[in-house]
Amino acid sequence: MVATSAGEWVHCGRVFSATEIAELCATVAWLPGLARKELAATVCEHLGWTTLTGTAKISACLDFLERLQSAGLLVLPALRPSPPRRCAPPSASAAPVAEPAVHCALSALAPVSLEVVRDATRVAQWDALVARWHPLGFQGAFGYRLRYFITAGDRRLGCVLLSGAARAVAVRDQWIGWTAQARRENMARVVNNSRFLIFPHVRVPHLASHVLGQLARRARADWLDHWGFEPLLLETFVDPRHHAGTCYRAAGWQLLGETSGRGLARPGQSYHSTPRQVWVKALTSDACASLCAAPGSPRS
Repeated sequence: MVATSAGEWVHCGRVFSATEIAELCATVAWLPGLARKELAATVCEHLGWTTLTGTAKISACLDFLERLQSAGLLVLPALRPSPPRRCAPPSASAAPVAEPAVHCALSALAPVSLEVVRDATRVAQWDALVARWHPLGFQGAFGYRLRYFITAGDRRLGCVLLSGAARAVAVRDQWIGWTAQARRENMARVVNNSRFLIFPHVRVPHLASHVLGQLARRARADWLDHWGFEPLLLETFVDPRHHAGTCYRAAGWQLLGETSGRGLARPGQSYHSTPRQVWVKALTSDACASLCAAPGSPRS
């Protein structure tokens, strides 16, 4: 997005006044000895530019500083060479884990639960299992995310991943009813169930919907504990060529429609994919109203 006629700039949903731009440029000029990342952290602190958890938006700030430099408004310190990265030897714990077949009724299992995955060893195991067995594979999770193992006693039955929401989905945004500004402000409170895997050796009727029910009951508390704020809405996308979304329907999720098949891309670029079903699950009775709240208004 380009600068406005009034000297304002917009970046990542935030409007910067001409005064703020002038102060930002002055800060960069005063601190020529800082590395760019340190400089971005300083600018974020001065501007109060943070996520919902209070973390400085350093990556967004670095991008914005480079935009201002390209416009000739400031000169950034030269890039410093990064130290060579050490490649750790492959960990045996990351190898896919072979588990025995589980073919039984749901009632025959030990209580099924969702186990939050945090330590590095279990994260490596989770990543390897999802990369091996999920149709979409897995190459890592970035930004807001939360991994779960689906367990029954000492047996692992599958994996679940919650991550950041899609930036723009027409049917979802129309259903919520939020403005573009409210969407920018409250997007972090929508969480995507971006991976849901029952291992292929697990054949337990109704297990998937049972897990999704638990996920909806736990997501707010688990996300608050891990990231410091509560989500209001879960979303997911289902490829109708391979799945009917039956387990989501059985767990009380709502089908809103389908994506257009056109993804967000950089200027001059575009891509197309098969339309996906869009399913949502509100985590509070007033989820849409809270997501539509103007910046600064009370939210749950």
